[in-house]
Amino acid sequence: MSTPLPPPPCSTKPHTPPTPALHGLLAAPQLDAVRATVLDDNPGMEPELAARIITEAIKFVATAAQGAENMTPSRLVDKGWHALILHTALYSQLCAHWGSFVDHYPNPHNTEDTLHPVARTIQSIERAGFPVDRHLWDEPTPARAGHR
Repeated sequence: MSTPLPPPPCSTKPHTPPTPALHGLLAAPQLDAVRATVLDDNPGMEPELAARIITEAIKFVATAAQGAENMTPSRLVDKGWHALILHTALYSQLCAHWGSFVDHYPNPHNTEDTLHPVARTIQSIERAGFPVDRHLWDEPTPARAGHR
């Protein structure tokens, strides 16, 4: 009789702790500050949901910083990306950790290919080796990631 193995420590599913490899990059006070920013901007949001959003935003930034192109976050993940950007020193450090600064390009009229921007972004994140919390990747936002 075999004993079932626990899930790997880097798996992310709804209602489970954030990916340790990602949040190990943030000290607890940094994560708390970014989570507070998300919560302040979204009254009534549960802290656990804010933490999941931040986790996905970090995966998004990490993937874009490693050179993935044409990335568009979902509306929820964009909330986490905006919160990270507001913490400028932390955001700069995260981008540097993965290789390059990731610029935010608002595109309110979204004149570019919008056929499957979120699906394309999810594929890029998975190719970079990160699990995706698909419940947070519903609709695209009018913004994209890029490099200078």
